[in-house]
Amino acid sequence: EVQLQASGGGLVQAGGSLTLSCTASGFTFDDYAIGWFRQAPGKEREGVSCISTSTGSAYYTDSVKGRFAISSDNAKNTVYLQMNNLKPEDTAVYYCAAGWGRSLAVLTLANDAEFDYWGRGTQVTVSS
Repeated sequence: EVQLQASGGGLVQAGGSLTLSCTASGFTFDDYAIGWFRQAPGKEREGVSCISTSTGSAYYTDSVKGRFAISSDNAKNTVYLQMNNLKPEDTAVYYCAAGWGRSLAVLTLANDAEFDYWGRGTQVTVSS
């Protein structure tokens, strides 16, 4: 059974930090890229960051560049999203998802329909 378990969300003041974790099971971790998405109330889901678990190459959407860092611990089948200097506009439910690691559309978050597996979200709330 494929599972993606996201955790680490919470309430933090603006300027603070949180680290999200996404632990995967049920598929060959190294064959997939893991992406983070978020959805704020009343807004469409957007891609935040993605990492190739085989090469370590990472992609970030412009609004989080320089503030967020994605990393992978393949021994633990876990991807982390370190979020620094959080802003109220980062408030959302954050989801992790797995897509084929050789797909450019996956690696650049160009098409979230390319992601095969999705986890349940974790709430991140940033107060001003």
